[in-house]
Amino acid sequence: MAALVWVQRTASLRNPGSLLHSRSPALRHRCRFHVGRKSCSSELLHRSVVPSMHYQKSLPRLPIPKLEDSISRYLAAQMPLLDDDQFRTTEKVAQDFLKGEGRQLHEELVLMDKNNKHTSYISGQGFDRHLFALRYLATSQGRPLHTLYTDPAYAAINHNILSTSTLTSPAVSLGGFAPVVPDGFGVGYGVHDDWIGCNVSSYPARNVHEFLQCVHKSLEDIFSVLEGKPLS
Repeated sequence: MAALVWVQRTASLRNPGSLLHSRSPALRHRCRFHVGRKSCSSELLHRSVVPSMHYQKSLPRLPIPKLEDSISRYLAAQMPLLDDDQFRTTEKVAQDFLKGEGRQLHEELVLMDKNNKHTSYISGQGFDRHLFALRYLATSQGRPLHTLYTDPAYAAINHNILSTSTLTSPAVSLGGFAPVVPDGFGVGYGVHDDWIGCNVSSYPARNVHEFLQCVHKSLEDIFSVLEGKPLS
């Protein structure tokens, strides 16, 4: 198994923090810097007053978007990444999917959603989860994949070099996850009342320290703008 490099950056909103790194699948130690003092803790999780899934049943279910909307968003995202010939090919494949197999898969997905009202896994504004759900449905039924999914443009746009996620809660200090592709970065970040931080991971082929220095510089520039100071 390839080694992971984890680097953490935490800082108060007015004072930079320090860099920590560990060649370990998990971050074993954490330090958080505040103005005038430093606090360290080996615990990333804290007991929550309310159980994690307490409000799950009261949350509204996200609707499955229209297939036309997902295809439109997919093509809009592809346009700046492809030249004219590549885009015409991808557009033709996408329209064929919309009028044919994609329509049938979408109707099956809608029916499945109606029969499983206890869960919801489709995001209303994106296209990636919708198209992924249709792909998963076809694969689970043993169907051959439509050319939409074998199109190189589909593979390229789903190669997520920068993957980010956050879970800001009083019960969680900071979290992280591995990159989703071999040449990518996994960025877990948290924004709290008096400090912000991120936990960045990559495989050794990537320079995670250089990436984190860029994040640090960007945050310093944001702080300077908010305080009315000139950028360095």
